[in-house]
Amino acid sequence: MKTIVLKAGKEAPVRRFHPWVFSGAIQSVEPGIQDGDVVEVQDHNGNPLGTGHFQDGSIKVRLFAYARRTVDAGFWTEKIRAAHAYRRQLGLDADPGTNAFRLVHAEGDGLPGLIVDLYGPVAVLQCHSIGMHRERLHLVEALRAILGQRLQAVFDKSRNSLPARYAQGVANTYLYGSAGVPLPVLEKGHQFLVDWERGQKTGFFLDQRENRELLAHYAAGKKMLNAFSYSGGFSVYALAAGAREVDSVDVSKEAIALAGENVRLNLGKEAAHRTHAEDVSRFLRDTDRRYDLMVVDPPAFAKTMGKRHQAVQGYKRLNALALNRLEPGGILFTFSCSQVVDDALFYNTLVAAALEAGRRVRVMHRLNQGPDHPVSIHHPEGAYLKGLVLYVE
Repeated sequence: MKTIVLKAGKEAPVRRFHPWVFSGAIQSVEPGIQDGDVVEVQDHNGNPLGTGHFQDGSIKVRLFAYARRTVDAGFWTEKIRAAHAYRRQLGLDADPGTNAFRLVHAEGDGLPGLIVDLYGPVAVLQCHSIGMHRERLHLVEALRAILGQRLQAVFDKSRNSLPARYAQGVANTYLYGSAGVPLPVLEKGHQFLVDWERGQKTGFFLDQRENRELLAHYAAGKKMLNAFSYSGGFSVYALAAGAREVDSVDVSKEAIALAGENVRLNLGKEAAHRTHAEDVSRFLRDTDRRYDLMVVDPPAFAKTMGKRHQAVQGYKRLNALALNRLEPGGILFTFSCSQVVDDALFYNTLVAAALEAGRRVRVMHRLNQGPDHPVSIHHPEGAYLKGLVLYVE
C-alpha cells in the first residue's frame, strides 16, 4: 500500500473522523499512485492515520478506515454488514409494507463514494469514485454474502456519477443476475414501478419516504399540485390519503408517464389525477388554478459553490411563484437537494420568496433526508436534503 503524508498540523480533521483529505493538506504523495488506488494516509511524522481511495482532485483521499487496514473482500463484507445492521435497527429490512430502501449511503455509512439502493430483490450500485468502482466485484460478493437468496440481481449504474475520462470505459450493466424493468416495489404499502436502467438517479427518490408520509397527514380533501413530480411518489400518497384532486407536473414526458402508471397501479383509472409534461415555472406562471397543498421538489440547482448564488435566485423565484398559487390556509412542502445550499441559506431564501410574493407564512416543519440516508456527525456535508413545510396565509 502506497502512502500519502500530510503537512504538520493538517492531521486534525482525520483524527476527528472527517473522511476527506484535501489537496492543500498533503505534504507528499508516493510516486506511482494512480486514481482509485488504496492508500495509507500518515501524519508528518509517518504515523498511520487511515486508509482510503486516492483520486486526483481537490479531495485527494476518501477515507473508509481510520487505521491501517488490509482491504480485501472480507473488509467490504464487514463494512456492508454494518450498514445492513443499521437498517435492521430502523426496521426497514423486516417491514412487510416496504421493500425498497438505501442500504449504503456513502460517508454516512463509512463508505465514501458508494451508494447501494435495494429494490426488492435487486441491488442498484452507484459508485462516485474510481476506487469504489474498481472494487465493484468485491462489493457484489459482499452483497451476496449478506443478502443471500433474496438477492437476484446487482445492477451497476455508475457511468454518469464517475469522472468523465474514466467513465468512457464504463457501461451501466448487470454485475450479477438480471431483472426486468420497471419492477413494482413497496413503500409504506404503496406500489411504485422502478426503472433503475433508464430512470433518474438509481430509479426512485427513496430519501423522501418519511416526507411523503407526512404529506399524507395533510392531504385529505385537498386540491394538490406536485411540482417536479418525477414518478408521482407524493401524488400517490396524497390521493391514497383522500386528496380531492392532484396535478403532477414534470418536464420529462417519461417521468410523467410513470407517474400516471403509479397512480393507476394504486388507485385505479378513475383517480382524480392529471399529468402535465411541462416546465414547472412556466406552468406556475400560466395556470389560473389555485391549490390547498403543494409540493415543490426540484433537482439540484447548484452542485458547486460557484453556482450557489444563481441557485438561490432560482429557488426564490420558483417558491414565490408557488406561494402565489396557494389558497389562504394552504400548505407548501418545499425542498432543496443542493448540497452547497445549507439550511440557513435555504430558510433565508424562503423568507425572501415570501416577501416577494407578499404572503405571510408560518413554518410548520423542518424536513431532511430519511434515516436510511444517514449523516455522519463528523461529516455534516452529508446533510444534502433540506425542506420546509409552510402554512401560507
